Parts: sequence; C-alpha cells; structure tokens
Amino acid sequence: MAAEAQSHELVRVVALLAAGVVAVPVFKRLGLGSVLGYLAAGLAIGPFGLKLFADPQAILHVAELGVVMFLFVIGLEMRPTHLWSLRRQIFGLGTLQIGACTATLTAVGLAFGFPLPVSFIGAAGFMLTSTAIVMQLLGERGDLALPRGQKIVSVLLFEDLLVVPLLALVAFMSPQHAAAEGGGIHWASIGIAVASLAGLVAAGLWLLNPMFRMLAEARAREVMTAAALLVVLGAALLMEVGGLSMAMGAFLAGVLLSESTFRHQLEADIEPFRGILLGLFFLSVGMALDLAVVARNATLIVAGVLALMSVKAVTIYAVARLLRSTHAEALDRAVLMAQGGEFAFVLFAAAHAGEVIDADVNANLTAIVVLSMALTPLAVTALKRFGPREAVSMDGIDQADGLTGTALMIGFGRFGQVASQALLARGIEVAIIDSDTEMIRSAADFGFKVYYGDGTRLDVLQASGARTAQAILVCVDDRSAASRIVELVRHEFPQARLLVRAYDREHALKLMEANVDYFVRETFESASHFGERALRLLGVGEEEAAQLAADVRRRDLERLELQFTGGIKAGRDLMHSNRLKPQPLTAPQHPGQALSAETAEVTQTGGA
Repeated sequence: MAAEAQSHELVRVVALLAAGVVAVPVFKRLGLGSVLGYLAAGLAIGPFGLKLFADPQAILHVAELGVVMFLFVIGLEMRPTHLWSLRRQIFGLGTLQIGACTATLTAVGLAFGFPLPVSFIGAAGFMLTSTAIVMQLLGERGDLALPRGQKIVSVLLFEDLLVVPLLALVAFMSPQHAAAEGGGIHWASIGIAVASLAGLVAAGLWLLNPMFRMLAEARAREVMTAAALLVVLGAALLMEVGGLSMAMGAFLAGVLLSESTFRHQLEADIEPFRGILLGLFFLSVGMALDLAVVARNATLIVAGVLALMSVKAVTIYAVARLLRSTHAEALDRAVLMAQGGEFAFVLFAAAHAGEVIDADVNANLTAIVVLSMALTPLAVTALKRFGPREAVSMDGIDQADGLTGTALMIGFGRFGQVASQALLARGIEVAIIDSDTEMIRSAADFGFKVYYGDGTRLDVLQASGARTAQAILVCVDDRSAASRIVELVRHEFPQARLLVRAYDREHALKLMEANVDYFVRETFESASHFGERALRLLGVGEEEAAQLAADVRRRDLERLELQFTGGIKAGRDLMHSNRLKPQPLTAPQHPGQALSAETAEVTQTGGA
C-alpha cells in the first residue's frame, strides 16, 4: 500500500512537470506567453480536467512560496536608496491609483446589488494586481528597468505594502471581532506583530551579513544555497507567526540584504527555486478555477469579470493620463494591471473566515479573479498586435549577444563617443552597448556598430563579453545606473579594469569608495580648460594660465581627499571665492613647484 501511494504521488509530480514543460513552450510559440500556458495546463490536469489533482488549494498553499521568493528577489533589487528615489511614484502614483480603483470598483459591487462591506471586500481584492503575472510579463518584454516599468513596479510594491492593513481592516469588519472582548483592541496580537517585525530587522542588520561571510569562507556552495532558502523561508515564517504577510517578510529580508556584497550570489541561488515555484503557483491557480461554480453563476461571473476589468482599466488609464503619461503608456499600464491578484485569495479567505462574506460570494469572487488573471496575457497580446504602436522601434537594432572585445563600453552618448576615439585609433577592439535606440541609429549613420543592451543587467553584461574584457568603460549619464554597473562589474568581472564617468563630486566620492581603477567627473576637465582659455583671452600669458589651471587641479585633489574622509563640506578653504579679494598665484620658486597637466590628471583617479 505504501509503495502504491508513493507511486501515485510520483505520477502527480511527473504530471505537474509534464504539464508545464508541454504547455508553456506551445503557448509561447503561439505568442500567448508562459503565464497563460501554466494556467491552461493547470486547468487541464486539475479537478475539472483530467482529475489528477483533487485538492488544488493544497498545491496553491505550497506554490505561494514562489510568490514569496519572487518578492525576496524584488527586495534585493530595491535598495533603500532606490526605494527613496521612487517615493513619489510609490506614494504618489500608487496612492492615487489604488484609491481611485478601490472607489470605482466598490461602486461596481454596489451596482450589482451587493451590500457595502461585500462590495468593498471585492473591490479591495480586485484592486490588488497580480504581482506574479505583471512582473513575469514585464520581464519577458524587458521593461523592468525602463521608466514605464519602474512606475508599474512602484504601484505593485505599494499594493503589496497594503496587504497587511487590508487584512487588519477585514478583521475589524468581522462580526466575530465585534463580539470578542466588546470589540476591544488585541494588544497581544499587535505586540507579537511588532516583535516579529523588529526581530526580522535586527537579524537583517546584524546577523545575516556575518553569517554569509562565514559561509563564504567555508567555500561550501550547497550550504550557501541552503542558507539563502533559510533566509527567505525563515523571514516568511517569522512574519506569518506575527500575523503579518509572508510575502512582506520575504520582501523586507531582501531589502535588508540589498546592500550586502552577497546579494548577487543570493539572487543566483534563489532564482531556480523561484522560477519553479512561481510556475507551480500559476498551475495551481489554473486548477483552482471551479468550472462548476462558473457554470452555476455564469452570467454573474462573466459580467463581473468584464465590468471589473473594464472599470479598473479605465480608472488606471485616467490616472496615468492625469499624471501626464502618453496615450500608449497609459493604455499599456491599464491593460497590464486590469486583473485581480493572488493576494485577493488571501483577502477573500480571511473575509470568509471572519463572516464578512459567505461561501458563495467567496467562490464567485475567486472565480472572477482567476478568470481575470487568465485573460490578462490574452489582453496584453491583443494590445501588442492591435493597439497603438510605441514611438520607440527596435527595427535595425541588434541586441547585445555573444559580443567580444578587449574593451567593453557601456553608454555611447557625447562622452562615450569622444572617449572611444583613442582606443579605436590604437586598433583596440571595442564592444559598445547602449539602451537609447535613437542614439544607436544615429551612431550607425557615422559608421559605428552599437548594440542594444541595458548595462545594469548581469545577463546583458555577460552577453556583451564582460567576462573576457580587459577593460570596462562606464560612460552612462545616469549616476544610479553607473553605480549599479560598478557594483556588478566589481563582483562578477574582477579581471576587468574599471573606468567610470562620474556625474558630480558626490558621485566621484562614491566611486572612490568602490575603488574603481579610474574615474573622471564629466565636466571637470572641460571646465578646467574653459577657465584656462578665458585667462588667456583676458591677456594672461600662456605659461601663467597653465600654472593657474594646474594649481586649481592640485587644490581640487586635496579637497577631494579631505572630503573622502571628512564629508562633502570638508576643504572649503581650498576653493577660490569671489567673496574675497582674488589673490593671484605667485610664480613658483623652482620648476618642480608647478604641476604639469599630466601630473594634475591624477586628481581624477580612483586611487587618489
């Protein structure tokens, strides 16, 4: 009997893997995307298909770990500084879109004749967009790092942050809460939640980095993988014990490790498990589509899906246009985010357990959300084929793949174009990538071959030949992107000499901390030559003008060194100021006191 049970379990595991392996490539070949493939495969092998699985909820409970790991990976990318830079989008765009969607979707529920509490629960659940589906679709399109993708990620992040307060609100709406302790506040539960949150933050700040450092020194790769899983699942468990969201615990753990030197290793270790479990999640969602409920309430469910998706899409489009997004971008965001999300199942289950909604309403709302998730890839595909074309076209532009070169240049704007000339004049092979399609086309008109690629992505750097390049030149005009590239190159491609275009003085100090091989502030040298030329046009001799410029470089080097240790305001007395009477530089007593241009150049090196 035990052997038969074991064999039966193995058959189900094989069925799960086979369903995904067969369906996903077929649906991707048809241009329908992997998510819809997983959903269709789950429906085929579930209780309403081949009946290989009788309890999809049990699989869904395990598969939710895929969403948990997904949010951990997102957290690794969301460093506190990056989160702060997105604060306007998260709390501005996010608040406006979520508030507007909740209000309009609640109105839809009331129009269908449901009471206010039921309408609000349905609206709140449908307002929570599927992070898994949207992020998967954004990733497949390569939009995650683009501005429009970042706006969507910001809203998704804010929605994830709302899961916990929404669950608390459901608990307060419950008749059980009103009956228990006269509706008093459960201070013990609040205390446990706060303690769990504080414990996770403390572990992230003082425990995780030393632990991973010790494991790295042991050089046991499998233990590092086990530790990565331990961190994700441990954080999720700690938050669940505290009555909070498992996904939020994993996200917070990722944020706390986002500044760690081990974060790229952690991401690589988690990625295979995340991908498999996320696919399992979509399979289980497909299985959970109760066709019997859909058949009994077909009119209500179909009308609900169409009404909720349409109203949500129109609301999102209106908010996007209000905030000055283009028509194409607003329409894309509306279609992409028009569905309900996986956290709706958690919210509906909590509302059912708290007697805010009954079993039939729970089943109907769940079916509506599942159908909306299944329809989203179809809607996105339809928009891609029949919707307005994007202003940016990739025609005639090659993706970075399999490039080789002695030097890899990232960014080919005005700075990169000039910097490339000396290398090309010497006959050095230079591979060039950039993410500006118009610039790539313009460069082609002048005889340059520039490939499309986002240098902040590890896979793009690998495809661009970073692993074999002797030098990597970072010439992008975005300081955060440059810092991200520096971090990746230092960690993944230590064989390459790293030269970086610094945005300003503060950025230069950060590059000094990163110990890059060479950096130059993008305006320093041109501004220095500009001042020297101004002196000569004002009648100052050529030798004296060069000497004055060299003195400025020397003072700048000294001030930069003082700022590196004493903060940005250190060394102000080394600057010439128009508030004091200018003091002309006296001639040096011997030639060795004058800094040559070659000597002064060291002011811009990372080793200075």
